[in-house]
Amino acid sequence: MKIIIAGAGEVGLHLTKMFSAGGDHNIVIVDTDPQRSHTIDTHYDVLTVTGSATSIAVLKDIGMRNTDLFISVTEKEETNITSCILAKKLGAKKTVARIDNQEYLTYQNTKLLNDLGVDHVTYPQRLAALEIANLIRETGVSESIEFSGGKLSLYAIKLDESAKVIGKTLQEVNLGRSLNYRAVAIERGDATIIPSGKDTFQLGDLVYVISNKDGLDKLMESSGKQHIDVRNIMILGGSRIGTRTAKELQHHFNVKLIELDENKSLQIADQLTKTLVLNGDGRDTELLEEEGIRKMDAFIAVTDNSDTNIIACLLAKKLGVKKTIAEIENVDYIQIAENIGIDTIINKKFLAASSIFAYTLSAEVHTMKCLTGTDAEIMEFVVHDDSEITGMELKSVDFPKNAIIGGIIRDKESFIATGKTIIESGDRVVVFALAEAVRDLERIFK
Repeated sequence: MKIIIAGAGEVGLHLTKMFSAGGDHNIVIVDTDPQRSHTIDTHYDVLTVTGSATSIAVLKDIGMRNTDLFISVTEKEETNITSCILAKKLGAKKTVARIDNQEYLTYQNTKLLNDLGVDHVTYPQRLAALEIANLIRETGVSESIEFSGGKLSLYAIKLDESAKVIGKTLQEVNLGRSLNYRAVAIERGDATIIPSGKDTFQLGDLVYVISNKDGLDKLMESSGKQHIDVRNIMILGGSRIGTRTAKELQHHFNVKLIELDENKSLQIADQLTKTLVLNGDGRDTELLEEEGIRKMDAFIAVTDNSDTNIIACLLAKKLGVKKTIAEIENVDYIQIAENIGIDTIINKKFLAASSIFAYTLSAEVHTMKCLTGTDAEIMEFVVHDDSEITGMELKSVDFPKNAIIGGIIRDKESFIATGKTIIESGDRVVVFALAEAVRDLERIFK
């Protein structure tokens, strides 16, 4: 497959990594910044071109006529839409654009973009807001993803001194119990481990667990976590993510939003009828105290500055807030932020990359997400009559070693998979995988 990616920023870089891992693709990167192109060129076996993605001459030179997929993820929405329209007219089979404007998500406007030549759009701010709203409902965990309306869920849990499983193997933890949950990965330092029964849980591990509803209480007990009854939420930053998050939450929780810019805070107040919007600096301890930070159950920092978000979350934690969520765009800060006590990290660029990558797979993928701070993906594959895996016992499947099936959703039921489980057409199979295994999984479920 020939893939052209316009934009060598963090989304473009992550997509390049995902497509390069285990895939036989001809990849071309287009960017106006020669330094960013050079960075990708030195790390990946791709062709880089310095130039504008809206230049017809540049698009013709890189062979748009035989391009299977054109993805535009530059920092400018106008460039992304225009380049996709031009690419389609010049022969690209599929086009994907990153957008930063919610109005393009309406049915009429999406159809208009489709007619012009933009096949698919991804809106990172919306993805991030929905992610935050979901995390607020699962307060004892660092990360949470639902599959098929919550029939199965993935939870990321940081093991501290209260975790009962520390020092035990996976086999010991599961011994004699009904299989309602399964640990599918452990993040330890810089490594992401697909565990076997003999692997031992250690203090500080970030453990990814697939669970159905019946297993959640036992899972929380084993990990020493408690569900926090969230009522009061403070959001720092009237960014698009902050505003949209408040819209998602304001009808179910008491929400306060703090914005530094006075004019912006007035505009936001007009949009958010059930949110108390305040003008001020969220790093100011005195202001936070006055606005009842000690009574807050959750604090969400989503300004445009990663440093501000980290500092504000640490301050909120010090003042007694149980759940903190920070948007961090600087990838180098993610692991540091996790290690110093911030409960959950959001990166909208990773979310956008996952959304785009799922769209490009030939297998049917209902849900896909790149997990923050790892090179791993969690995917919900739909099984078809002619899928390679259909009708087989899992122990007989030539499954990639860097992937593991966590659970299966069949009709209205969900269960944890075992070696004797037989996959049926129509099943939705939840798989945890490192990046290099994704293409093999695509073949199995195609």
